Amino acid sequence: PPAFDLLLSDLPDLTLDTPDAAHVLGNFIARAIADDCLAPKYIEKERAKQGTEDLAIKALSRAESLLSMKHGLVRLDNVWGAGGGLRPVKSLVRKMTLLLEEYLSARDITEATRCLVELEVPHFHHELVYEAVVIVLERMNPDIQEAMCRLLHSLSDSVIITVDQMTNGFLRIFDAMPDISLDVPAAYVVLEQFVNRCRQAGFLPEEVARKMPSRGRKRFVSEGDGGRVKESFYVGPYV
Repeated sequence: PPAFDLLLSDLPDLTLDTPDAAHVLGNFIARAIADDCLAPKYIEKERAKQGTEDLAIKALSRAESLLSMKHGLVRLDNVWGAGGGLRPVKSLVRKMTLLLEEYLSARDITEATRCLVELEVPHFHHELVYEAVVIVLERMNPDIQEAMCRLLHSLSDSVIITVDQMTNGFLRIFDAMPDISLDVPAAYVVLEQFVNRCRQAGFLPEEVARKMPSRGRKRFVSEGDGGRVKESFYVGPYV
């Protein structure tokens, strides 16, 4: 795009007033590629055009570095320095989902932990728990269950995620099960498997596990009710 080409060619002048202009432009290019505003091939194409132009090459190398690093998409969301509770909720949810997806790809607990800490939102860690369990329910894969259990166990042991945040994340899942099960009919079965796995791992409190809902089903009540058939249903933990 002409605008980016112009910025690259103007870097010698831009650096007179903004010494780190190449670094900033590199951030801008990387973010534009991550947001699908620029084609991924832009860096390679421009590097060939720029030849030995040091500042332009520096900017392009910065962009390439950001895009290729582990958990790059998560870090690019923070490339302009906005942090912590200043971020909108939707942005934080997206970051946590990306973090979990990249963790499942690399299975690197250390990197996932570092990225979570860098978000600087300990009060919102229940969202990571919630999104992790949603992925487990939707994928219905024992390997993913085990991987998510290991991650949550590690985050709990290191007190990155507190007991309260872990509890809130699971209780939110319990509340959402009627809706989740509409899209994932086997969700209650998978939830029971995962909750038992987490309980046996030792980081999910027993009192939380006991609140796990089960799919509503018809039951016969006591003789005092006249033998009528009633619907059994889950009442949320906040009631």
